[in-house]
Amino acid sequence: MGAGHGHKLHFHGHSAVHRAPAHLKLATLLVFMLTVVATPREWFPAFGVHLGLVLAVIAVSRVPFGYIGRRMVIEVPFVVFALLMPFVATGPRVDVLGLSLSEDGLLAGWGLLAKGTLGVMASLTLAATTEPRDLLVGLERLRMPSQLVQIIGFMIRYLDVVTDEMRRMKVARESRGFSGNGPRAWAVYARAAGALFIRSYERGERVHLAMLSRGYDGTVRHGSDR
Repeated sequence: MGAGHGHKLHFHGHSAVHRAPAHLKLATLLVFMLTVVATPREWFPAFGVHLGLVLAVIAVSRVPFGYIGRRMVIEVPFVVFALLMPFVATGPRVDVLGLSLSEDGLLAGWGLLAKGTLGVMASLTLAATTEPRDLLVGLERLRMPSQLVQIIGFMIRYLDVVTDEMRRMKVARESRGFSGNGPRAWAVYARAAGALFIRSYERGERVHLAMLSRGYDGTVRHGSDR
């Protein structure tokens, strides 16, 4: 079973987590993240409790752990930064496996890695168990400004469209013998980025005009509103 229902991050299922109201899941995620951020990094057992809660929710949702794990690659830049902190931070030093590391850097890196990992896992679990349309309805029920909800909705809807446009441009470049190696390729990438921006802007204008021709008045009506 994949994520063919609504978005690539969504995993179709019928668990209690999938059926829970979107606004309740959003509020729970917010409270959980505030708790994680407020937890002092020296409270190591508390992070074990937080991790256990996330793993329990994933287990109840019946979303495969590998499904969540493969999508955690988004956290790689934070992991790299956290691993570098013990080497670049100042303060008292400690020897670990023959390496001189900063004690403050070790603690700061641990806190960043633990809190970031918990946040990514919880967010991916929410995305895997909630349809994008339900998330938007949940945001509206939580009284988020309507225009902001619409912007988020359009971003989710057309992110894949822009990604596909980037893929087609990449195929077109490679079909013309472009290899993309070395500084000489930077100018090509810059022109491609400019072309992608113009195409996306023009597509947005066409979508807006099409919406106006269908009676758009600044309010997006969901299926349940019809």
